[in-house]
Amino acid sequence: MTYVTFPDNKELDFVAIGRLCIDLNANEINRPMEQTMTFTKYVGGSPANITIGMSRFGLKTAFIGKIADDQMGRFIADYLQRNGIDTNNVVTDRTGAVTGLAFTEIKSPTDCSILMYRDNVADLKLSPGEVSEALIAKTKVLLISGTALAQSPSREAVFQALEYAKKHGAVIVFDLDYRPYTWATPEEVAVYYNLAAEKCDIILGTREEFDMMERFETNPEHSDQVTAAKWFDYSAQIVIIKHGKEGSIAYTRDGASHRADSYPAKVVKTFGAGDSYAAGFLYGVMQGWTLERSMAFGSASACIVISSHSCSDAMPTFEQVSDYIERCERGEIVPS
Repeated sequence: MTYVTFPDNKELDFVAIGRLCIDLNANEINRPMEQTMTFTKYVGGSPANITIGMSRFGLKTAFIGKIADDQMGRFIADYLQRNGIDTNNVVTDRTGAVTGLAFTEIKSPTDCSILMYRDNVADLKLSPGEVSEALIAKTKVLLISGTALAQSPSREAVFQALEYAKKHGAVIVFDLDYRPYTWATPEEVAVYYNLAAEKCDIILGTREEFDMMERFETNPEHSDQVTAAKWFDYSAQIVIIKHGKEGSIAYTRDGASHRADSYPAKVVKTFGAGDSYAAGFLYGVMQGWTLERSMAFGSASACIVISSHSCSDAMPTFEQVSDYIERCERGEIVPS
């Protein structure tokens, strides 16, 4: 059954708006940050990683964002371009803002953390007037992420993008991507996340992220069904609630719930799983696959990324994900 209808005759398949930053991943794994001496640089930011993933799957993609007028900003722009992503709406800041940095700590495959530097970052300086309506008019899908809602003028830029997407019939995806260190209060988070989610066709997040959005509501048992049902009163067609190792559940407007098989992985680190899952799942849905097949494809994509040192560099191709699934089915891959 098809739950989302994507517009035809669009030049672009996928456009994302939001965070562009640098990931500095620890080379000395299995030790705390205090003892880590060297790091490897990658492009980071959830919407950037998802866009890279979609481009690797062969889709035509573009990005809307803002980068610093520095070496890191130019590194990001060049990386996106080399991955086939249209950067005509990636704007360079001229106010002296800097590139956000994320230092990753890998104490063990399951004990990972991120130390963020997000003061005066360029990606949160994107203004509504810098969002191209013409670009959004050309795309089948617009993806927004929660981090870009944290401050003005980026917050208003996202809502401007949402209006353009509605006007031109794009399917809107909301990756909740909640990062507490970018927000002033939990109440502010709930207000702006809810306002954005009302306009979205597909919403993806963890159980904890949805709990954060329900700060002003009553759902004491943290029921997935209650959470999903709210959004079907608005624009949502699919709501995916992720439960970590227990897997993900996709809820649909007809009252059904959908689960898919997960796959084993030789885990190096945990971050990047959500981004690669989102790319794999959205790719499948755009191909007209069943939700179960799309979720399984997303799960396998996530396994590849968490088995690697990087996030953006490790985003797989269609062939790599398909091969991974086949190898798992033959029993060639066992969990770490």
